[in-house]
Amino acid sequence: MIKREVFMDISSLVRQGYSERAIARKLGIHRRTVRKYLESQEFPQYHKVVRESQLVPFQGMIKGWLQNDDYQATKLHEMLTYQGYKGSYETVKRYVRTIKDEMTRIAYVRFETIPGQQAQVDFGEFAVICEDGKEIKLYCFVMVLGFSRHMYVEFVNRCTMPLFLDCHINAFGYFGGVPGEILYDNMKNVVIRRLVGKVKFNDTMMDFACHYQFNPLACPAYAPWCKGKVERPIDYVRERFWRGYVYWTREKTNSDVINWLTTVAFERIHGTTHQKVSDRFAVERTSLGSLPLRVYDTADKFIRKVQKDCQLSFDGNRYVFSHKCVGKKVLLKVKNGLMRIYDDAELIVTYMVSTGKGQVIEDPRFYEALRKDKEQLRMKYRKHYKGKGKATIGLVKTNNYSVQVRDIAVYEKLLEGGSSCLN
Repeated sequence: MIKREVFMDISSLVRQGYSERAIARKLGIHRRTVRKYLESQEFPQYHKVVRESQLVPFQGMIKGWLQNDDYQATKLHEMLTYQGYKGSYETVKRYVRTIKDEMTRIAYVRFETIPGQQAQVDFGEFAVICEDGKEIKLYCFVMVLGFSRHMYVEFVNRCTMPLFLDCHINAFGYFGGVPGEILYDNMKNVVIRRLVGKVKFNDTMMDFACHYQFNPLACPAYAPWCKGKVERPIDYVRERFWRGYVYWTREKTNSDVINWLTTVAFERIHGTTHQKVSDRFAVERTSLGSLPLRVYDTADKFIRKVQKDCQLSFDGNRYVFSHKCVGKKVLLKVKNGLMRIYDDAELIVTYMVSTGKGQVIEDPRFYEALRKDKEQLRMKYRKHYKGKGKATIGLVKTNNYSVQVRDIAVYEKLLEGGSSCLN
């Protein structure tokens, strides 16, 4: 392709009356080239030859993988190789960079909910410096109602399932009702796994949700903006309550934060709604679902078998149980160092969980009841002595047989070769 300056020279020489051959000779190009550009009457342009990349058939696959997890280009190239891709790593890297840039530039529409429709839940991590300079961590549970922005805050020392559910129960009691749905991120207490776009919820969480009649929802992976109503309040708690706060005990902190919620946070004018939180909650309160008559039991639950020695094992120790349940599986409910043991739905005994190992924890009434159970003793006797001595009972207790008495001469005759039989 010629330069634009040469094209302008061709046009000028044509106007001066030069022939195509003369123009070609003067400019040092072929006359066919002169004819081509005279016929087109257009500036020379580059025409890029577009070749389909080997990556095109795999682009949809890459997008799907990136929606589920933040894979690196090296890992994606390895995965694509197993799928039959024969192109270079550089091609994959350039495409992955483009897709990730698009994902980070995604805009979203602010989602507002009707009264009582939704709440959002999250945990925040807070640090406490002790007198000895040691740092400990507290976890701040926050539940925010979507319409009013009224929130409940509670500090816990661990993120266990029982404490997590207890925080929910306390929040429902604080609000005086239950929202229709609760939105979570992908925390392990809620989401077990994601498989082909479907969410597998924790069974205990689903049982809890059924008891309180709300629908649990999980945010898409790597989409924190979906629960922005609770992300920002954690920062609000951190700056307006926690910064400069003097920590003594967790119980006092939870009492102080409830007082702060009631007197400060509840009466603020929210930056998004431009209305008082208290005014909007007055509207939302009537739309919350009613609380159930029975509070959900949040204790950890275990199944154990009662052995022949009337004991069951738990956490390296053995606990004595009723002899009437030997061979049966019973339910253990453990919470706050207390163990309740049930036979079906009946609570039989309560023990304090031992902190040691290899110990036997006993309620004396169980073995005492076994000693007094005459039917158990009779069964034990029959098991060990029933049928003993049957093969010899006739010889031992009776004499129902006789022996014929013969003269000794009969035996002497037999020895001398006499009769071969005895009559």
